[in-house]
Amino acid sequence: MLKLGCMSLSYKDEFAAGKIDLEGFIERAYQMRLDGIDIHTRALASTEPDYLRTIRMQALKRGLALSYIGISSNFGKPQEQLEDEVDTAKHWIDVAAFMGIPLVRVFAAWIPEGDTEEAVWARMIPCLQEVASYGQQKGVVVGLHNHNHGCVTRTGKDVKRIISEVDNPYFSHILDTGQYVGSPGASGQRGKEDPALNFYGSIEETAPQAVHVRCKIYRIQNGVEEWLNYPRIFEILKGVSFNGWLSIVYEGQDVEEEAIAVPKAVTYLRGLIAEYESQS
Repeated sequence: MLKLGCMSLSYKDEFAAGKIDLEGFIERAYQMRLDGIDIHTRALASTEPDYLRTIRMQALKRGLALSYIGISSNFGKPQEQLEDEVDTAKHWIDVAAFMGIPLVRVFAAWIPEGDTEEAVWARMIPCLQEVASYGQQKGVVVGLHNHNHGCVTRTGKDVKRIISEVDNPYFSHILDTGQYVGSPGASGQRGKEDPALNFYGSIEETAPQAVHVRCKIYRIQNGVEEWLNYPRIFEILKGVSFNGWLSIVYEGQDVEEEAIAVPKAVTYLRGLIAEYESQS
């Protein structure tokens, strides 16, 4: 059964303005009858045990699963900075294990100016292997998030290559529907797909590896996501018998407020999920 959640960054403006905190986000998710939430590290006010227990208990009482913690890592930094990046990832794996969260999100690497992609890969892979191994020890899966904008996970082939080279059963994939190169959300001209880059093809390539799908929402004023073809994406997921989490990640704050748009996204995706389940 597909489950629907929401990423805390969907309310990034409200978090930044102090209008909402993680406890408030949990209440919003409960009111929208979501199945769970994803938490970016920035949404956690503390990692003190008492605070983490409070968050966990609130989510439990509201019947909400905590599906993953999002870490904004970058293993393309200069070699002397990578130990800190690895230690930070391990810290959040510890937090996830403490809270009973099964998955953490990591980014791979951005290529520094003047560096080469080959050099970045050479120092990135050992870092990801170390982080994945630590996750395996703690019983927490590490999910690689595809991303464009200079990241080395621009295409499905890139993601599959990294997963293959890391070669750990606890290293998997968090599929972002809007972040492969060519997507209307990840292109230089926002809102315009580049068909020559075939980002739906990248989604098809890595859907079999995905344990979690981030459903980007960019334009939903009329109740239907306009930039991404979700009926097509759901067909791809159906083709690999995907049976996991879908989480809303709203990024249309420039045209519609979060409190208005996110409930529309919930209604829209719930409808597509109902169709998906009826055809399975």
